[in-house]
Amino acid sequence: MGKLGKKARKFAKKNLQSVLKQRRKTKALFKKKSPKGDQNDKKEKLVSLTEPSNERGTESRVTEHISLDAMFAENDDNVVADESDSGGYLFEGSSCSNVEENVTEKNLEETATSTYSARNQNLSTDLAILKKKLDRLKRKDPEFSKFLKNYNSSNEAFPNVDLFSDEDRSDHGELGEGGQATEKGKLLTNSIVNTWFQMIREGCSQSAFISLLNAYRTACHYGAESIGHRIDNSETFCNILVFILSNADDTFRGLLQLSSSNCTKETILELKKASKWESLKPLIKSYLRSTLFLLDQVTDRDILAFALTRFRSSLIFFVAFPSLVQRLMKVTVQLWATCGGFLSTASLLIIRDAAAMFSSISFTTCLSKSMVAFISRSRVKEITDIKHMRFLRDSIVDLCSLDVQKSSVRVAASISQLTKLMQWGLQTKTKEAVKRICSWEYVNCIDLWVRFISTYIHDYDLQSSFFMTVQLIYALALMFPGPRYFPLRLKCIEWLNCLSSSSGNFIPLASLVLDILEYKVVKENRKAQNNFNIASVLKLPKHYLKSKHFQEECVRSAIEQLSLHFAQWSCHISFPDLACIPLICMRKFIETTISESSRRLVKHLIDQVEQNVNFVQQKRDEMSFSPHDHQSVDSFLQLEKSSLNKSFTNYYKSLQEKATERRKRGQ
Repeated sequence: MGKLGKKARKFAKKNLQSVLKQRRKTKALFKKKSPKGDQNDKKEKLVSLTEPSNERGTESRVTEHISLDAMFAENDDNVVADESDSGGYLFEGSSCSNVEENVTEKNLEETATSTYSARNQNLSTDLAILKKKLDRLKRKDPEFSKFLKNYNSSNEAFPNVDLFSDEDRSDHGELGEGGQATEKGKLLTNSIVNTWFQMIREGCSQSAFISLLNAYRTACHYGAESIGHRIDNSETFCNILVFILSNADDTFRGLLQLSSSNCTKETILELKKASKWESLKPLIKSYLRSTLFLLDQVTDRDILAFALTRFRSSLIFFVAFPSLVQRLMKVTVQLWATCGGFLSTASLLIIRDAAAMFSSISFTTCLSKSMVAFISRSRVKEITDIKHMRFLRDSIVDLCSLDVQKSSVRVAASISQLTKLMQWGLQTKTKEAVKRICSWEYVNCIDLWVRFISTYIHDYDLQSSFFMTVQLIYALALMFPGPRYFPLRLKCIEWLNCLSSSSGNFIPLASLVLDILEYKVVKENRKAQNNFNIASVLKLPKHYLKSKHFQEECVRSAIEQLSLHFAQWSCHISFPDLACIPLICMRKFIETTISESSRRLVKHLIDQVEQNVNFVQQKRDEMSFSPHDHQSVDSFLQLEKSSLNKSFTNYYKSLQEKATERRKRGQ
């Protein structure tokens, strides 16, 4: 028995985890002491084991908070600072040699402004603080106070300056007929305005033009700020806007003796040294700033269209006012991104001209602001205006043509960001990761860079971006394999087709299409009778999966993409091998499908593919060169490739025309 008891105790000690045994282990762990050297070694090992995981965790957390427009929004702070400095209006007083005098005058006059717009309330607080400091300085230094009084009295001797100065009006009001300032400004009627029109037409009167610029500024701020003159009625308001927008540019060029055809950036910079520029500079600046304010505030589409069209001819004058370029970009990009139609097109022309006309920094600013606006418009659950989003995408691609090399650097950086997000999603597979990747913001960025690469890959070295994008698209397609993500997968197939066609590289995408055809059709559900546009969604609700429209639309879109893929390689020597497996899968689909329209569509494609296979196979059998003879392989069916009357090409064109008509009916 003693021997048996010993074995039992040994078994319990080895296999049974009792409370006492755990206590003994814990006690021994805390009591055990080791040399200092051993403890240091253990700490180093522990640190070495934990550091990689911390790096991965840190990288994952950083990737999670990546914003796709962060790299393009780096210059936004500078824009805000420029606007806050001016309060919506830049100083237009006469020039002085003493810089300190100009700054002091500006502070005094700006603090006296009685009315501010709602968006400049913060500025009024800052100016009040500055005024207190200035009053304190006056009390401490009486000579400085006398100097300011003398300086203000000297300004009263120049009534023309007072007429076109934004800041001066707030102190002195507008000048009346006798040259004395009035507090409320004069009432502008049609008779007064028409008199100014006639004076400008007959003798190009500068005084009348200055008065009209004051009236124009009042009209541009009408409803937002009560400054300067008072406009009698809407007819007077329209007459002022139409006349200034129609004639201001020609008047400025006439006074400066500039031609409309040969006026360049260098001409304006050279003209700044002339004496006549000093007298006309405040007028030009007033016109530019008033028009920018009008574009930023007005909502009437007709006024916006006319102002944008006329304002484009005056862009060259912004060369003399670099501080206004940022405001120009902000206003026009906002109109380009939000208005649509003719307004977006007119705004794009201004953005493109500005990017080409000014420095390379202006091009970077235009591209950055356009990208930020494009991405912000993509932060929606469903795209309602697909046509406008495609216009924005094509506009950015066209804008990049002004400097493809600089744009390609931004494109590569953006694709790298998209890749990091994809890697984070594949590693974590969290709900947040899936939401970030399966979003219009992410998808539209890929769509944009696919169009960029496809447009410029022939003329520029974009191979690295090309291969990164192909890998990214494959990862996106395989990350969401279910039928609810068929719209997203179809977009991936379309992108791969686009890249393959533009680059001439073969991209195997038939398997992605065949996965859609292998989806088993189920009985239609009564809940899923509503039609939808498959191009406007990325993920479908579950009840749509049983919709007959969904099933037919997926098959139709898949056949269109597969036909494009076959059309690209229809004259290649390996076409029979390429079409072998897809033909097997399509025949199987015909046998299992219950949709008659889908069966006819796929059957027609099978007939065209088989006909082309037989043609290529017959030509291939007549050839005697080896597959390793790449030159002969490339020249195979060269005449047929250049021919536009190929059977398969005609089939694809007819399929494409039907798809275009169907999309127009859907819109």
